Amino acid sequence: MTTTPIPRPAHRRHVEATGTDPRARGVARGEQLRDVLPAAIETYDRLFALGGISAATVRGDAERALDDIGRFRPGARAEIEGIAHGSGTDLWRVAALNARTEILARSATVPPGECTTLVRRTAGADGPARTFGVQTWDWHVELSGAWHTQEIRGGRHGFVGLTEDGILGKIGVNGAGLALHFNILGHVRDGVGGVPVHVLAAIVLEEAGSVAEAVELVRSAPLASSGSFALFDGADAVLLDLSPAGVFPVEARGGSLVRTNHFLTPAPAMDEKTWLYQPDSGERYDFVRARLDRAPAATPEELAAVLVTGEGEPAVTCLPDLDKPLGQRWASLATVALDPATRTARVLDGTPADIGSRDWRVLTAG
Repeated sequence: MTTTPIPRPAHRRHVEATGTDPRARGVARGEQLRDVLPAAIETYDRLFALGGISAATVRGDAERALDDIGRFRPGARAEIEGIAHGSGTDLWRVAALNARTEILARSATVPPGECTTLVRRTAGADGPARTFGVQTWDWHVELSGAWHTQEIRGGRHGFVGLTEDGILGKIGVNGAGLALHFNILGHVRDGVGGVPVHVLAAIVLEEAGSVAEAVELVRSAPLASSGSFALFDGADAVLLDLSPAGVFPVEARGGSLVRTNHFLTPAPAMDEKTWLYQPDSGERYDFVRARLDRAPAATPEELAAVLVTGEGEPAVTCLPDLDKPLGQRWASLATVALDPATRTARVLDGTPADIGSRDWRVLTAG
């Protein structure tokens, strides 16, 4: 196994878009991404092709997903249309980016990424209870240059966080103090035919003012693919299994929520694509859960330290194996810490092991 440092730009892009008109916000996003979207599209084209998904199928899936988005939230479709216009990109291309998880579900050779998420609620012996979260975002190292931080304002709630180039949302916190961490899961019925999970994440951050509102919104969405949202605010926290079989909450244990990449509730687990993630996901889950059981984290810094792993340990801190081919070179592209109390997202352009040697980018939604 030959690992290498993850290539990173000298200055990570930050995209800002403000306005009550979703299409205008999309145009502003697209204008800021005009020079970089072609590289993201080209890499995904390679991943789709590697998975045996033809260009015609990608386009058909993308256009179908765009129609599904439009039926559920016309504003989200308008924002995607704006990104295409502002960047000078064909609309179906931007739609394919937003539905990349659903399209890649067709592939048997390009498995999804491997992220680890932790959410902790402290009792607050000397003050009020506090909830905070941290996660790695692990994805193909070839896309290490194809993501950015963002600040989006003008909807019901402004929000900040991290997403991929051309994609409406992923991980973040909004001005109401609702935080969302994001993981991908795998179900045999995954595919196109509902609201893409990345688009749903952006809708939740823009519209929901609490965990309860977020859960209600998620349950109202037509889903045809799988994922996990860890949702938390100042008073509540919940971990959701999202799947074509339904939406299922996961019980907290010891004040902590832990998520890797397998279902934690029985109904969707019955039809899980276990071959995609196991045994890796279970090993990472057991490892970080045991760490938290031994020493419950009391601060965001202590929680982030739980994600640092090394030689001989499950790859929570993930470095790419260059001996493997395209589609299997996993890397921790970013580490993200969310704090609802301060409406703050801290984004590290690095792995958890880089904490202390690289600077956090601090974004505030409130």
